[in-house]
Amino acid sequence: MSRTDHFESPHAEKHRSHRAAWLRAAVLGVNDGIVSTSSLMLGVLAASQSDSAILTAGIAGLAAGALSMAAGEYVSVGSQRDSEKADIEIERKSLAENPDEELAELAWIYENRGLDKKLAEKVARQLHDHDAVAAHARDELGIDHEALAQPMQAAVASAISFSFGALIPILAAIFSSGNAGAWAITISSLVALALSGAIGAIVGGGHRVRASLRVFVGGGLAMAITYYIGHLIGGAA
Repeated sequence: MSRTDHFESPHAEKHRSHRAAWLRAAVLGVNDGIVSTSSLMLGVLAASQSDSAILTAGIAGLAAGALSMAAGEYVSVGSQRDSEKADIEIERKSLAENPDEELAELAWIYENRGLDKKLAEKVARQLHDHDAVAAHARDELGIDHEALAQPMQAAVASAISFSFGALIPILAAIFSSGNAGAWAITISSLVALALSGAIGAIVGGGHRVRASLRVFVGGGLAMAITYYIGHLIGGAA
């Protein structure tokens, strides 16, 4: 819990930009699970009409994709956290060695944001005395040192969201076969992508139709191209 969580704003508004990080990861994971798994299954289906091969490809795609997403997010977010901690440590050391210069720098930041010189110095002094590291991390580096990136949380969230998305074409394949399976995978995946885009827009406050169209068209192209590649390979075999 951050320091500001102990206080309530006298005029609380419902902003949504603070959801950007987790919303991006969740939407990306679900969409990636749908697109990559359905495309893989359609490619195999175009090359081979074997129901077992299509289902195997889907399950393998789910496992590989979820693990890949988890590993990628862990490494990426872990690197971000390491960078944040290193920057904070540099600032902490500079505060110990050059407190006056750091105070002047903080006042300069506030002055450039619109405060007059005396007020900027007063604000900088009060915040500097209260928690110098937090003030400099936030206003100089743009880092909340009490809410650093969480690599394990990001890894688990990405793996779960990818798996959830990948299950949609897999379930469609389980309850259908042959040409009907191709249509079932395609339609269910496209509908899921459109819904995912709309839900992401609703949660994030974006335009629902544009968000749905982006993922719908992008996912449709990916599936069509992969299916065509599978058809070419199957025809040449």
